[in-house]
Amino acid sequence: MQLPDDLDPELVERLAGTRGGELAVKMGIDFVELSASHSVARMPVEGNRQVIGLLHGGAHVVLGESLGSVSSAIHAGPGRYAVGIEINATHSRSVEGGVVTATCEALVLGRTLCTHETVVRDEAGRRLSTIRMTNLLRDR
Repeated sequence: MQLPDDLDPELVERLAGTRGGELAVKMGIDFVELSASHSVARMPVEGNRQVIGLLHGGAHVVLGESLGSVSSAIHAGPGRYAVGIEINATHSRSVEGGVVTATCEALVLGRTLCTHETVVRDEAGRRLSTIRMTNLLRDR
């Protein structure tokens, strides 16, 4: 996993120790690159499908929220943390197998709020969903 050099050591320890959290581990999310402004992760479709065999819409959202939350926590810095206050998703296409890749870009990196947009794509590069998340930054 690629991380910025100036990352809060406590956050690095948490990411390494939990591999992104229990749900991310259960879903097979692999964080490839993490920063406040640009993050990338991959997730298998297998194990995350709904009853008719398509990648579950909630899995898209978990992937987007995982990236948006970690990206916001990186921006928050030492002694602060991020709390999600809003999320929405638009699903444009379905997928039945393979691996999806999510790219998270910062829209706003403020003192108290961060907003990120994550685009999930299939192996052919087709957009599957767009997730927008806003996090409130708080002091510990």
